[in-house]
Amino acid sequence: MSITGAALPASVTGTTLVIGASGTTGSRTAAQLIAAGHRVKAAGRRATPVPGAEPVRFDWGDPETHADALDGVDRVYLIPPLGDSDPASVMLPFLRQARAAGVRRAVLLSSSAIPEGGPAVGMVHQALPGLFDEWAVLRPSWFMQNFTGAHAHADSIRADGTILTAAGTGRVGFVDADDIAAVAVRALTDDRAPNAELVLTGPEALSYDDIAAIVTEVTGRIVVHHRLAHEQLRDRLAAFIPLEFATMLADMDRAIAGGAEDRTTGTVRLLTGRPPNGFRAVAERELSDPVSS
Repeated sequence: MSITGAALPASVTGTTLVIGASGTTGSRTAAQLIAAGHRVKAAGRRATPVPGAEPVRFDWGDPETHADALDGVDRVYLIPPLGDSDPASVMLPFLRQARAAGVRRAVLLSSSAIPEGGPAVGMVHQALPGLFDEWAVLRPSWFMQNFTGAHAHADSIRADGTILTAAGTGRVGFVDADDIAAVAVRALTDDRAPNAELVLTGPEALSYDDIAAIVTEVTGRIVVHHRLAHEQLRDRLAAFIPLEFATMLADMDRAIAGGAEDRTTGTVRLLTGRPPNGFRAVAERELSDPVSS
């Protein structure tokens, strides 16, 4: 179907399994579903309690946790295993199990940088329409919360007022995780599933220099963007994550430098009926105190 034909949310839906319910988009998606009156199973490794939801333990690497998580569920929000360069190896068996257990709609979180059939989660994207009649793949740009929450950029901003990338002067249509969650809720609960990939961005494309300037203005603390070479970034990341994954992330920055993410889309407005939030508004909302606090 065309995403322009999205119906209003159904008054009653089944139960949604939100994987990664304590994460950046998972927590927001669970909260928005609950606020709208939908039943939610909040899944995570520690089964962290979420007000209004049923907590359930879930670990991609532990298939013993999968059946209980899927019990009574008819739709699922999928966050791939973090840092896994081959998520299809664990996700596809789970998705086949989910279909057999009665799940009829699946919404996958992917990335604007990873096309259908591409590396990592791109292989799950490619398989999803063949597994479920009702589906959507969310392909958001880089999160605005990378600079305000639990991310290496936010950590370096707080630690020494720097943002380190190999993106050069390339621009990105950074998107608010609240907006991603709002689209996820529509994709999960509308009478008709999007049955499409949805590229999500904020209202404008910004360089990392622009981001540093806005954070400086909002917080009153000087933040600067330091430009690294591709190999420098790869080696820095490889000290903390597998080399293959570090290389993929550095490659994404190189693609940004070449203009690959210099775009905006109208998808957030189309699905939610309102414009996406801009970075300054998000920074003012989430960095109301100095980042050094």
